[in-house]
Amino acid sequence: MGSAVELFAQVTLNGIAVGAIYALVALGIVLIYKATEVLNFAHGDILVLGAFCAWALISGAGLPFWLALVITAGGVAAFAYGLDAVVIRRIAGQPQFSGVMLTIALAFMIRGAVSMTFGAESQSYRTPWTGQSVQVLGIGVANLSLVIMGVVMTITLALWAFFRSTRLGIAMQAASQNQLAAHLNGVRVKRLNSLVWALGGATAAVAGVFLAPVTLVDISLWLVTLKALAAIVLGGFGSIPGAILGGLLIGLIEQYAGVYLPHGFKDIAAYLVLIAVLVLRPRGILGEAHGRRV
Repeated sequence: MGSAVELFAQVTLNGIAVGAIYALVALGIVLIYKATEVLNFAHGDILVLGAFCAWALISGAGLPFWLALVITAGGVAAFAYGLDAVVIRRIAGQPQFSGVMLTIALAFMIRGAVSMTFGAESQSYRTPWTGQSVQVLGIGVANLSLVIMGVVMTITLALWAFFRSTRLGIAMQAASQNQLAAHLNGVRVKRLNSLVWALGGATAAVAGVFLAPVTLVDISLWLVTLKALAAIVLGGFGSIPGAILGGLLIGLIEQYAGVYLPHGFKDIAAYLVLIAVLVLRPRGILGEAHGRRV
């Protein structure tokens, strides 16, 4: 009995750590969608760009992990800002399908550029917590997992305070609710949209930097976007708290499926949840109901 309880607790902690990464990726996608109504399918490839940049700075240039993290997040944020200002802004006012196709095209372009620049081989780098673990209530927990949970919680609280207490954050919220009304009240909507893209890019970069040591620095990291989309649908499309909750739940479901269900269920658990939510509760856990009477 004791070993079963310890296994369950271990799996739960692992699920929360993995789910925290999914939540951070989902958070970036939702931030951009709420501000610009563009569903950014290139978000995962921006994450890949961040992971490879961190690898180059840590393993190639020999920079300390935290300095590499700051430089990577800042550089990717600037790249995302320019992406919106130069490319995404050109489709303002077009149907949402235009944004979907454009971001898919950008995803392939970014992925190809990363592959040509850094190579297609999988890489890895060490962190200050690689190979270290601590005992929490008698359960061995990797230090990196605790750091990931702490970083995601800190970013979430910082964003909550930013949107609630700063003029820029309040202006971003106003623009996301009604861009025309915000513009008529003197808000520079286009600039704010680019800043939201920068914010989303920074969160993607941070997620990539912490996800890469758990897996590998690899082009296939973009697939985490699919898990993040499942988390967004589960939590409630367009809901920031829902994105965080959905990410954590998807992480837990995946880990439980990998341990307690037959082999192979872990790989499809997120997509089974996605289908079930779309069929049974399309608005998700925290999403608002939208309907049209005909």
